[in-house]
Amino acid sequence: MQRELLWFMEMIPPSYRERKNNDGLTPYELFTKEHKELVTQGEKWMKGIASQCMVVAALIATIVFAAAFTVPGGYDQTNDKTNGQQNWIPVFHSKASFMVFVVADAISLFASSTSILMFLSILTSRYAEHDFLESLPTKLMLGLATLFLSIMTMTVAFSVSFFVLYRKGLLWMPIIISVFAVLPVLLYMVLQYSLFIDVIRSTYASRYLFKPQKHVLYYRNPKV
Repeated sequence: MQRELLWFMEMIPPSYRERKNNDGLTPYELFTKEHKELVTQGEKWMKGIASQCMVVAALIATIVFAAAFTVPGGYDQTNDKTNGQQNWIPVFHSKASFMVFVVADAISLFASSTSILMFLSILTSRYAEHDFLESLPTKLMLGLATLFLSIMTMTVAFSVSFFVLYRKGLLWMPIIISVFAVLPVLLYMVLQYSLFIDVIRSTYASRYLFKPQKHVLYYRNPKV
């Protein structure tokens, strides 16, 4: 659909864009009529991907939100001698690994929330012809990128939590778990790499299909 739009914008000179044919249709109206099926297929494809990815992003957001309040090691529930109240401070709050857990969990939550909003905007889009030129592909790229970031940071938070809990005596356990935790991230990269690259190429590489300074199909009359 992107290529069709680029060809249409290049083939129709500005002086002909408001003219009507024998059926009373302008070039744009005729383009819309002839590409209804292509728009329908594109809408179905985009909504299918957005729906499935949004479910995954929502699950990640739910998990990392709950993890933020169930920190590894729990909270210090001893009474404060100054005011007689319980501290409720995380036991490992002074550890650098605990700070990595908190930051990774927060980034995962923000990234998954952004991904949900991106995919939601795809589902609620108008799906006009010009939306397929930049708007929809850009939203899809941002959604996939933020979803990948949320998965990666969620994995980091999961792995670091084991380092916090088993930092003494059982260090081999979090190391092995961290190695296996990388597998879902790599699997996501392998499965979504071709889609992500295709969207980037079709969105940004297509801009150079026709050079604004070098029109291929028609030339403007030079000013005297």
